[in-house]
Amino acid sequence: MKILVSADMEGATGVTWPADVLPGTPQWERCRSLFTSDVNAAALGFFDGGADEVLINEAHWTMRNLLLEHMDERVQMLTGKHKSLSMVEGIQHGDVDAVAFVGYHTGAGTEGVLAHTYLANSITGVWLNGVRASEGLLNAHVAAEYGVPVVLVTGDDLTCVDAEGYAPDARKVAVKDYVSRYAAVCRTPARTAADIRIAAAGAVSLAGRYTPVEGGPFTVELEFDAEHLAAAGTVVPGVAPSGERRVSYTSATMYEGIRTFKAVTTIVSSAVEEQYG
Repeated sequence: MKILVSADMEGATGVTWPADVLPGTPQWERCRSLFTSDVNAAALGFFDGGADEVLINEAHWTMRNLLLEHMDERVQMLTGKHKSLSMVEGIQHGDVDAVAFVGYHTGAGTEGVLAHTYLANSITGVWLNGVRASEGLLNAHVAAEYGVPVVLVTGDDLTCVDAEGYAPDARKVAVKDYVSRYAAVCRTPARTAADIRIAAAGAVSLAGRYTPVEGGPFTVELEFDAEHLAAAGTVVPGVAPSGERRVSYTSATMYEGIRTFKAVTTIVSSAVEEQYG
């Protein structure tokens, strides 16, 4: 049994503001160990529950944040950028029995600690077939297309609520409670590690590949905080204006959909000016 862990940082224990997750800052350096603790606890729990393999896919920013040397010796870690499926890279090879979203967060334009979707700012909302979408929802649709269930989600309390919409059966662990986008009531790493490990062990019972879900077509709409960013997004073939500061596109599969999403956000990020956005 092989479990894939998609590891993001904004939803990690103790993380509450931008410097906590911006590579190179002293605060990020400190929070790397908290992030690593959450991810390692999930891996330990999966092994406790009977998993044979745990592959951790770094999914935050530079995708070089976790401290491999502090991980259980049984794990393997996929680190670095430029991956076909980005946050859920590895799910496409037919050997993954379940996926966990560790350190996740709510989507752009919603309440939640460090809430965003792919870009830290600039995107004010994302909708998938008319439903407001977090990174968790988008990635869950990719997983479903490969017949892989989401069995564990960790993050703040509102992330756990969000996950009820796309993975109702998954185990959820809130490591902090939302106060504002940059404030939370945080549990200690000792407590969250114990909670995550127990939940992961129980989540193994939910693992097992099923018939892939062909849910397409998928229409994705993005809203930006400036008109020129929407215009930049239309450089991607198939992406067209859909309203004020909005663009949309339709993909036959979520594999294509998430890759187009990544292309749009990459191009848009290059159009953001330092002071005026």
